[in-house]
Amino acid sequence: MALFDRGKMKYYPLKERINRISIEEVCVKEESYSHIIPQYIEEAAKRTADDIIKARKKGASVICTFGAHAIKNGLGSLLGQMLSDGWFTHLASNGASVIHDWEFAFQGKSGEDVEKNAARGCFGTWDETGFFINLALALGAYNNLGYGAAVGKMICDNGLEIPKRETLLECLKIPPGDDKFCEIPTAIDLYELMETLDINSGFLPVQHQYSEYSLLAAAQKSGKPFTCHPMFGHDIIYTHKACRGAAIGRTAEKDFLEFVSSVAGLEGGVYLSAGSAVMSPMIFEKALSMARNAAGGNGTLRDINIHVIDIQDSGWDWSKGEPPADNPAYYLRFMKTFSRMGCKAGYLRADNRDFFVSLFRFLKKEKKP
Repeated sequence: MALFDRGKMKYYPLKERINRISIEEVCVKEESYSHIIPQYIEEAAKRTADDIIKARKKGASVICTFGAHAIKNGLGSLLGQMLSDGWFTHLASNGASVIHDWEFAFQGKSGEDVEKNAARGCFGTWDETGFFINLALALGAYNNLGYGAAVGKMICDNGLEIPKRETLLECLKIPPGDDKFCEIPTAIDLYELMETLDINSGFLPVQHQYSEYSLLAAAQKSGKPFTCHPMFGHDIIYTHKACRGAAIGRTAEKDFLEFVSSVAGLEGGVYLSAGSAVMSPMIFEKALSMARNAAGGNGTLRDINIHVIDIQDSGWDWSKGEPPADNPAYYLRFMKTFSRMGCKAGYLRADNRDFFVSLFRFLKKEKKP
């Protein structure tokens, strides 16, 4: 069977899309957050803050993972502040988070009507989103950057520096055994993309008028990682003809290995997961196993405080251990996996805005690490 040809598709200007979310309207600011936060959420946030403070005093990792709703809910600036202040040492999310964050930075709006646009055949077929993010990833692969850093750099630089074609072709002369030999496939991939889409060398301006709201930009400026862990076919950038699987794979692999390095520093640390019942446990269980393997196996990396926040009702008191198989809470694979790994895990049902605002308020009372 022939592969689908994305060259037959029509792409639409992003400015024509009707967006559901304005970042200026939804941006969460702690000082003006007026929602009354329930006491049980504040108590859980205080426990989490105490664990984070202890972890940072020990120099241990504090990793915060989250789903795309954290970005759509306007929490990017707040999470960025906690990263910049040194309370978080690593942020991790999925491909949708990167897309929403970039669109907010680029045009101040994001979020389309999936059902309506899919019926019309235009869901996700937005030219600027697909073109600029995919091009940033191809450049990121060539420049040995991770997925999150590649897009974050584009936001901070307000554009992309496209190398000369002759520079890319020079890479073909690198001999085996040279440290730069691995650059050859990334140079070929980037050259092919430039030729196919007629992309000129030189600086390509991409203005981000709302970059102050971008979590990717905050991470880039702080020098701390915001890693992206995508699943192929899940995100709208895969619909675009600029999509190149090799670039996505290379940048995502680099991000995963950076994530594993942070997990290796979790002894005495904190793993915080908000609204990510699939991506977060999937990457954590592999990363923790890899880190334990390298550290010698049994008995390593067990002093980890894990805090899981989601809007779903767990239906189970996790202090009693793992629920029976017929309990509705059994779908929470996250908690099951972690408890079996010997980690200390707790689950909180909460709106992520309430939780992170409360957490921020407790942390800002402390001296920055």
